[in-house]
Amino acid sequence: MIQAYYKSSNHDFNLVCGDTFEVLPQFNFKFDMIFADPPYFLSSGGISVQSGKVVCVDKGDWDKSMSQEDINAFNLKWLSLCREKLKDNGTIWISGTYHNIFSVANSLTQLGYKILNVITWAKTNPPPNISCRYFTYSTEFIIWARKSAKVPHYYNYELMKRINGDTQMTDVWRLPAIAPWEKSCGKHPTQKPLGLLSRIIMASTEPGAWILDPFAGSSTTGIAANLLGRQFLGIEREEQFAAMSKARREELEQGKNYITYRKKIADIVKAEDTQTSCLMCQEPLAIMPLPFLDD
Repeated sequence: MIQAYYKSSNHDFNLVCGDTFEVLPQFNFKFDMIFADPPYFLSSGGISVQSGKVVCVDKGDWDKSMSQEDINAFNLKWLSLCREKLKDNGTIWISGTYHNIFSVANSLTQLGYKILNVITWAKTNPPPNISCRYFTYSTEFIIWARKSAKVPHYYNYELMKRINGDTQMTDVWRLPAIAPWEKSCGKHPTQKPLGLLSRIIMASTEPGAWILDPFAGSSTTGIAANLLGRQFLGIEREEQFAAMSKARREELEQGKNYITYRKKIADIVKAEDTQTSCLMCQEPLAIMPLPFLDD
């Protein structure tokens, strides 16, 4: 049995503190969707601007720069392990920048995944470029791929169209970076906004789906999943971020935070207004604890 770092009281949020390369081979459970925000390998002494201040962008040993050969081997390894944990009709989303996304795409193709889209996330509030020698970096990329070229995947086309003003949603998403209220339990250096993960989850899963994040960080994936009636397993190597994940999930149960957070996410509000898709089941989900996870 794998030791859980934390489980929510209803078992819809599960967290393991460990190395994803060691944890994933230990169970045979299959997931409906995977979201991964792997290291970009950018920590080499660079600087950026945050809240008007010049700061170092080094994030930790887990993000230290590596050779291209080592980056390719890293991506090939974790994507191979994740493919074994996807259902045959499952999909995977991977975020990145130009530093790592081409290696990820090559690894996906090599392993037999079918790339469906490459989303361009255009941030509406990017930090300035302090060197003034390049265009301001304002985008990240998110690859969406399915496990098999021949097995159809789930896509909630109608919902995505309706929350986009009754027009087909394109592969360019204009969404802000994380808001101050999303940092109430601390801030992970590569934290993604709940609005981004909510759209991904609504687009590619149904209520009750199981979602895996092999590099969970502060578990934005898990918080978004639970806000939308999905179930989550996160794996995070750094205990400080696992503790942050636990605090965020516990915060969700305090007062009216659950309702308040849903009202702050524009896509959830639009989806509820359309009344075209059951984001939350009318009855509580019948959640069974993960069979390989011990308390």
